[in-house]
Amino acid sequence: MPLIWKNEAFALYADRVEQGPYVARAVSRTELTSNYQSPANAYQDPRITFKFSLNGQDNEMAPGQDHSLVALPAAGAAELESPLLTFGRQFVDKTVVPANTYLAPNTRLKLWLDMRPVLAAFQKQGYYTTYQGQKLYQQDFKGVFVAGNTAPLTWDFANLAGKREQELKDPDGNGIYEVTLVLNSPAAAKTTAGRWQQTLNTADLPQYRSDYPITDALYNLALEEARRAVEPDSTFRTGQEWAGVWTRDISYSIILAQATLQPRVAMNSLLRKVSKQGRIIQDTGTGGAYPCSTDRMIWAVAAWEIYLVTGDEAWLRQVYPIIRNSIEDDQQNAYDAQTGLVRGESSFLDWREQTYPRWMQPVDIYQSENLGTNIVHFQANQVLALMAEHLGEATVARQTREQAGRIKAGINQQLWQEEKGYYGQFLYGGNFLSLSPKAEALGEALSVLYGVADEARAKTVVARTPVTAYGIPCLYPQIPGIPPYHNNAVWPFMQSFWGLAAARAGNEASVLESMVAVYRPAALFLTNKENFVAQNGDFAGTQINSSNMLWSLSGSLGLVYKGLFGMDFQADGLVFRPFVPQAFQGRRELTGFRYRGAVLDIELQGFGNEISTITLDGQPLPAATVPATLTGRHTIRIELKNQAPAAASTNRVANWFAPETPAVRYAAGRLSWAPVAGASAYQVLRNGQFAARTTGTSLAVTPGLYAEYQVVAVDAGGQESFASEPLPVPSQPAQLVQLETRAAKSSKAYKGFSGTGFVEISRTVNTHLTIPVTVPETGLYALDFRYANGNGPLNTDNKCALRTLRLGQRQLGTVVLPQRGVAEWSSWGFSNPILVRLPKGSHTLTLRFEPANENMNGEINQAMLDYLRLTRVQ
Repeated sequence: MPLIWKNEAFALYADRVEQGPYVARAVSRTELTSNYQSPANAYQDPRITFKFSLNGQDNEMAPGQDHSLVALPAAGAAELESPLLTFGRQFVDKTVVPANTYLAPNTRLKLWLDMRPVLAAFQKQGYYTTYQGQKLYQQDFKGVFVAGNTAPLTWDFANLAGKREQELKDPDGNGIYEVTLVLNSPAAAKTTAGRWQQTLNTADLPQYRSDYPITDALYNLALEEARRAVEPDSTFRTGQEWAGVWTRDISYSIILAQATLQPRVAMNSLLRKVSKQGRIIQDTGTGGAYPCSTDRMIWAVAAWEIYLVTGDEAWLRQVYPIIRNSIEDDQQNAYDAQTGLVRGESSFLDWREQTYPRWMQPVDIYQSENLGTNIVHFQANQVLALMAEHLGEATVARQTREQAGRIKAGINQQLWQEEKGYYGQFLYGGNFLSLSPKAEALGEALSVLYGVADEARAKTVVARTPVTAYGIPCLYPQIPGIPPYHNNAVWPFMQSFWGLAAARAGNEASVLESMVAVYRPAALFLTNKENFVAQNGDFAGTQINSSNMLWSLSGSLGLVYKGLFGMDFQADGLVFRPFVPQAFQGRRELTGFRYRGAVLDIELQGFGNEISTITLDGQPLPAATVPATLTGRHTIRIELKNQAPAAASTNRVANWFAPETPAVRYAAGRLSWAPVAGASAYQVLRNGQFAARTTGTSLAVTPGLYAEYQVVAVDAGGQESFASEPLPVPSQPAQLVQLETRAAKSSKAYKGFSGTGFVEISRTVNTHLTIPVTVPETGLYALDFRYANGNGPLNTDNKCALRTLRLGQRQLGTVVLPQRGVAEWSSWGFSNPILVRLPKGSHTLTLRFEPANENMNGEINQAMLDYLRLTRVQ
């Protein structure tokens, strides 16, 4: 059968996918075969890189400093043993690996670790100081683990504490810890099936036929997996390996296809993610979820999509107050009046080091302002305005539309990169934010789909955002030293949104590339996987993956419904805007498609994105729009003009890795940093703005009132590292207000505080703190709190504490106190800084627990406060 598309990595034919020696073939519309075998275990490098970890955190050595060991046992040896390694002291094995030598299956490796320096520090002073300067107190020590690059090791530090096979033990009690690993175990190799044949009856769902057997079979595979994704309680299961309902997963899936395909299950699933207080639940995210993560508002867009598809007025009235309440909380907790943007983690990119520089803590992630998350909030406000108009609440509609306008303006003013032709990833930093220039694929796609980018910018975004041979990666360029998951990975659901954005922008090349990038992995793997490695297209190289993934299969279906057939659901009708790439020209039909009270049988002929004729039951269909009032069964026929859109390009690039993030020091009027591999120059930022460029590794600076310095490494191709951690260079010390002098001192036996004690805050303790301060000079001040929160890990859970800071009745901002580690109550850090201009003199601040400060837990909203810090920054 004819070739449809080909690049250097793979080819798509009408009936098959070919990738090197691997072939996936459509035997029929309901059967596929594939001989794909993951290469992940076949030719593994015997060089093992790893780090040790206290309490499951990346705290042994600085980024880029790993231990290395060549895992080639001596002849006749049953097991390889490491030398005695010392925690915090790098070991590099200089053994030369002969050519064509690989890691043998079932290689046993025993690691020996000398923990006596750590234990001696515990004994001498009660704590061990990590390379970052953090104090880990003996009472908070849970264990030592190992992370690394070769299975069963992973670089997933956040989940190390739950992986007992990666925990080292001290059986002799002599301070020498050990663990035995079995590397390259064939039994642990990840595999997929060699054949798929439909076994579930999906005849009640829309049926699709075309001239392309491979796409028809993949459509039926997605239909069957969509049915498998429904639990007995009629809610969605996120993936074969992911039980339960997850807010963002189901919402994106509903938007792509499930509102159309299974609207009642979609409703049930969304309602499962509503709190007792009538707010949308942020069920996952960094540092205890909300408000470090705020992309729960994609729920609102999904709820609106269900209404557009079903016209269910009762549903609209049910979800309207939930969305309104949630946005009102976000306005207080996450909206930044200065930039017009919304704070919070990148939407769906919620694995800290996969998306952010390693130095960023959960509180820094809260403070960041991300492209995709801001477009989610823009569209949620748009949705609320449309709902309010429909329900006759004109004031809410006007106010919410104005808020959407401010977010849109903020995105276009703060995140747009004229020289690159696409938006930057996020604003980030300390008291002064700068823009990460990385492309963030989901945000770029949503900017086009939801109209944040105007028509001209939309075309530029699609044409110039970097794409690789296997698809558009989550981020570009990649982060060095971080294994594939969000970093160095392509996610099919995101690729589907990119394809729909390309259709909106009229870019045929990008539409076609997106379709084949979704079809290739589904055909070869015989399931809709969650993700795959951008570098080689393999499913087995990512840190976590799942088959039968809800949003992946929904993306495949969405490319048919919203892409090829161009279905645009609106409040008063269904508009058809088909887009068929010339390579997929021909006849296709979609039968049994349910739209409100009607059932539609749709025939589509030709190629292009312009309609020649469209009829409903043989009569012309005005404006290509099926009225929302239509009932009964009807036939729609669409003829395209067989005219390709104006030529538009895509930005195909190599899957590039940016330089490592520098680590910067200050002493005696100079900034200095170690050379970064691959860097040809360095840019120095002062208060988030460009200050200097140098090819050296130090720079003289003149201290002033206050400045934050960062350094960015730049390679020969102009790709930038993340900016280093902000380094304050003040000329005067900050003012500290010890809070135990303002409220009752806690009796809890935690350590590491300053002064004479600390204060507990919770839902019932110190819900209102009065804090008198004296401001020595009028100026702009950063106000933050030194705190501890041991209610959960850095990467998940729902116990982030938050409070409102006021000066009189004036709200200064929300103080966010994320989790810092399970039961690690002696781990102290700083809250987000709140910038406020204060006049000279005495003032009274109040820290209050207000209704908008409810977190997602609802019962535990607790932290320990050491002191308030006032730093004059201007």
